[in-house]
Parts: sequence; C-alpha cells; structure tokens
Amino acid sequence: MALSERFSPITRRRLAVFRGNPRARLSLWVFLVLFAVSLGAELVANDRPLLVHYQGQWYAPLIVDYPDSEFGGFLPTPADYRDPYTREAIEADGWMLWPPIPFSYDTLDQELDHPAPSPPDARHWLGTDDQGRDVLARVIYGFRLSVVFALALTAGSLALGVFIGGVQGYFGGKVDLIGQRLIEIWSGLPVLFLLIILASLVEPNLWWLLGIMLLFSWLGLVDVVRAEFLRARNLEYVRAARAMGLPSRIIMRRHVLPNAMVATLTFIPFLFTGAITTLTALDFLGFGLPPGSPSLGELVAQGKNNLQAPWLGITAFLTLAVMLSLLVFIGEGLRDAFDPRHIQHASGKATPAGSQRQTATRSAR
Repeated sequence: MALSERFSPITRRRLAVFRGNPRARLSLWVFLVLFAVSLGAELVANDRPLLVHYQGQWYAPLIVDYPDSEFGGFLPTPADYRDPYTREAIEADGWMLWPPIPFSYDTLDQELDHPAPSPPDARHWLGTDDQGRDVLARVIYGFRLSVVFALALTAGSLALGVFIGGVQGYFGGKVDLIGQRLIEIWSGLPVLFLLIILASLVEPNLWWLLGIMLLFSWLGLVDVVRAEFLRARNLEYVRAARAMGLPSRIIMRRHVLPNAMVATLTFIPFLFTGAITTLTALDFLGFGLPPGSPSLGELVAQGKNNLQAPWLGITAFLTLAVMLSLLVFIGEGLRDAFDPRHIQHASGKATPAGSQRQTATRSAR
C-alpha cells in the first residue's frame, strides 16, 4: 500500500494541493535539508576531530573527553587537539579526521593572518567576527538554536492558544466574556518592554527566555480557535453528542477540535517566524541569550558594530532572509492546502476518474 493511500481522501487532496505548489514544496525540502545539517552541527563544524588513530588505538573525541596525557602530554586536563604540541604528537604516530569546518561556534582562532574580524578566506569561508570566531560555524549552530527555540515556543503557544480559545468558544457566555476581557487587558501590555524588563532582571538562558516569551506568544492564536469553536458548538452533530450526555471534554476533543485545527494549522508558520524574529530582536538588543551563544541576533549586532567588515552584516541578513522566506513560502503552501476552494479544485480534477469508476460499478450492478 502506498503511503498516500493510508491517509483519508481529504488529507490526500490537501497533500496534492501542497505538492501542486512548486515554491512551497521546494522551500520545505530546502528548509528540511538545512535543519538536518544544523542538527548534525557537531559533525560539520567542531574544534575536535571526528576520529583519531594514535599508536594503533582508535579514539572518538566527539563522544569522550580524553586527557592530554593520552596523547603524550603531562596534564590530566582534556586534550586540546588544536594545540601544536598535541597535534604534532598525534600526527607523528597516527592521524586525525577533522570535520569540514574545524571550528566550533565558540572557538577562538589564535592563528589569524589578519586582525579580527578577518575577511573570508580558505580557512574561514565566511570570515570571523570581532573575537576571531568562525562566522559559518556560528551561523550553523545559530540556525539550529533559532529553529529549536521556535519549535518549542510554537508548540507551547499552540497548546495554550487551543486550550484557552477552545474553552472560551465552547462554553461561551460568562466564560467567554470574562476570558475576552482578561485577554484584552493582557494583550494591551507593552510586550517588548516587558520582555526587556524581565530578561534584564534574571540571568538569561534559553529556557527562561522561552518561558517569558510564552506568556504572550499565544495571544494571536486564541481569537482564531475561539471563532472556530463558537461556530462548531452549534452544529447538529455537536448538539446531538451533547444531548446524548457525552462529557464536554470528549465533545471538544473528538468533535470540535478537529474542525478548529484546520484554521489553527495555517497559523503555525506565522507563529514560527514570529518566534525567530522576536528571539533575533532580543539578542540584537542584548536582552536575549547569554553572551557567547551562537545567536543570529548577536551576529546582526556585530554587523552593525563593525561596518568595516561587511561580510558580517551580509551573512546575517542573508541567513535571516533565506530562513524567513522559506518559512513564508511553506506557510503559503499550507494555507492553500487547507483552503476549501483549492481542495474542491483538486478534487474536481479527480472527478472524471471517480465518475468512471462509479459508472462501471453501476453497470456491474
């Protein structure tokens, strides 16, 4: 059985509509490839070799922290494979397999030919920043960090937005009235200023920043879910389920939520891009991730502060432009896939074949 045949007819039509959008389909593949590369960032950009063969023994520095004494040194501290003494000792009686980019996001290159920030060359393909760190390595790690952060924030926002909007829309009445007033008050707060104030009161880290942003990121989704639940709560099959005595949680989960998710899923790419841009803005202002983190916002700030090094600003701009453009194109394809007009058009193309099968069946009867 083909994979597409395992889905329902409506899901197959939605997949057909998405595949019928070449820009969205290509953007999805490009984004998945870039994200897959970033997930394996340690295998692509690292200041540790992937594999070491020394005196007939095999070593995996990416997995195990070997002491310097293991390679002819005198100290029990972790080996520095970029140290000339360690490197010469290993190469004298073995070899090392390095990743394509022999620098991690926080590696300070002490052997630069030019003062930092140094321009692109064969050693640093996109140059270095003002601290001598490889820009390409920081872009790869920063891409992963931004996408993982956006995924976590989008999932949390989706859970909160669907729950709060569903409760408001399904029960209506005073629950909806009180909920709307509270949401109006909460959404009227200056979000960016509150984020800056809260981020400045504590030592920033990824999870704390995620929790702070989660306080506000779900607000845009509530109205969409609430409207869908208000519409679906008066449908006949929902009334019938309520008349049969089914609990409200079961009705909401089985009968109302699937219909509401159609509009909700088209909102996800915009939550995703919003999370990335907010994180970039906070890092640019210095209220985001801890200093030294592989942040795209920090790279933008370096481009602003080092106008004599245009490769920093160009790299930051192109990285964000490509990432957000791919997500926007994917969102457009997802929106079309859930648009009833496009689904009817896709099903209309399949109508002749379907009518022929129905005619053959009737003839057989």
